[in-house]
Amino acid sequence: MNTRHLVSAAFTLAALVSGAAQAQSNATPAKTSVEKCFGVALAGQNDCKAGAGTTCAASQKTDYDGAHWKNVPAGTCTSIKTPHGMGSLTPSAS
Repeated sequence: MNTRHLVSAAFTLAALVSGAAQAQSNATPAKTSVEKCFGVALAGQNDCKAGAGTTCAASQKTDYDGAHWKNVPAGTCTSIKTPHGMGSLTPSAS
């Protein structure tokens, strides 16, 4: 995998985490809304079950698998860029 793509993905994920932490610190004690975002998780970092042959969290075998999802702040999924395209609100074939 291209080093530039890995660095880009790392910065994107860091920005999401930073933005979510900042939003949470500025928000009232209400629960932060999240959405399932397919195709953005790295291997072993998916949040839960997605498709045949998986059990649940951390079962993903390859990076950016479109059949697996990761929880991200609501409204941000389709703006997450990966080496395989943008995040998706619906699963895609791997």
